[in-house]
Amino acid sequence: MTTRKRVLSGMQPSGLLHLGNWLGALENWNALQAQYECYFFVADWHALSSNYADTSRLREYVRELLIDWLAAGIDPKRATVFVQSQVPDHAILHLLFSMIIPVSWLERNPTYKEKQEEIKERDLSTYGFLGYPVLQAADILLYKPDFVPVGKDQLPHLELTRELARRFNSLYGSVFPEPQEHLTKFPKVLGTDGRKMSKSYGNAINLSDTEAVVRQKLKTMITDPARVRRTDPGNPDVCPVYDFHKIFSPLPVIEQVNQDCRNATIGCIDCKKLVADRVVERLAPMWEARANLLQHPGRLDEIAEDGRRRATAVSSQTMAEVREAMKI
Repeated sequence: MTTRKRVLSGMQPSGLLHLGNWLGALENWNALQAQYECYFFVADWHALSSNYADTSRLREYVRELLIDWLAAGIDPKRATVFVQSQVPDHAILHLLFSMIIPVSWLERNPTYKEKQEEIKERDLSTYGFLGYPVLQAADILLYKPDFVPVGKDQLPHLELTRELARRFNSLYGSVFPEPQEHLTKFPKVLGTDGRKMSKSYGNAINLSDTEAVVRQKLKTMITDPARVRRTDPGNPDVCPVYDFHKIFSPLPVIEQVNQDCRNATIGCIDCKKLVADRVVERLAPMWEARANLLQHPGRLDEIAEDGRRRATAVSSQTMAEVREAMKI
């Protein structure tokens, strides 16, 4: 019997998931769970690194994240789905790693200064924010995955995890294999204002939005700014709605919209309605699955508990090896 290779990934519960999260990560996870032994976790402790001042909706976001995952096709029978804070070994390994990682490794992290510049309204001069890559390394190495799905921009974070594994192994003996990247091309999904779709921009179409809300949001989506009147020819290459067509519509529709827009034989309102129909068609199965989950709220707790047990079975074995290696 061939043992399947292991994959680990997680998401912060910092708000409702949107189309960008689905197309950028969840569709990839769906494919991975068919091929690998997958561990997918809700990184609720990570959410505290930048949102520690307001935790009023954290539990709600954890549940919403789990619902979105399951509705989008993550299968707890094929993947271990769990909540980070329910497996204390994450915190223990984080503590032990924090004893050996040089501060300079954390200070050179490009995201550290970038985020501090970007998020001026919060005080991010905390150890939790500086040291979140240590927790991230603990999250990963605890399960000894073969692969971690990342985009190219996340490679420095994974390399820091490998460096920490090497440092631990050099000090105490070989415990941790070095996880490799599973490079994923995350498509840039534009929001209703033409910028990258983001919760913080208020331009997102959420997976939990109703059909009426989705259609209304798409009605407000910006189009080619040079096309002022219905009779003006448009340029689909600079139109966010056309980007949505390229994601959601079949090729004949994409080609027809491209031609009709340039010839001004289709207006922006009709173009938006066409793509809205396709988006609704793709989201409808998720809405049905979400409704079913909401009718059986106890099911969510059962899945999280089963995931906790399965994750703990792996993490406790790793921690036994760590304690033996460190003689503690």
